[in-house]
Amino acid sequence: MNDIIKSIEAEQLKAEVPQFSVGDTVKVYGKIKEGNRERIQVFEGVVVKKQGGSVRATFTVRKNSNGIGVEKTWPLHSPSVEKVEVIRYGKVRRAKLNYLKGRVGKSARVKELVK
Repeated sequence: MNDIIKSIEAEQLKAEVPQFSVGDTVKVYGKIKEGNRERIQVFEGVVVKKQGGSVRATFTVRKNSNGIGVEKTWPLHSPSVEKVEVIRYGKVRRAKLNYLKGRVGKSARVKELVK
């Protein structure tokens, strides 16, 4: 039974997964269905957390929209995620950036990692 589940999950994996980590600023191109039409909407923000593994891997992106914090969780291997584009790399020392939820303005920024 376990081998059957593993084989089904292996088929669902994407061939190319973008390399990004917590603290990076990313653009997520998500497919949205409206009736019988399909369009792509861009969601840009900071990666707050990554969790799970294999097909169940998810990542949460946070952005400020008109002064209100918006978080959205995306499945990494989902067909509804067109692509993930890294804009800048962040320098953080934590696996989950929950402290950003209580901050607004300049204190909500993440330092940029210079390579």
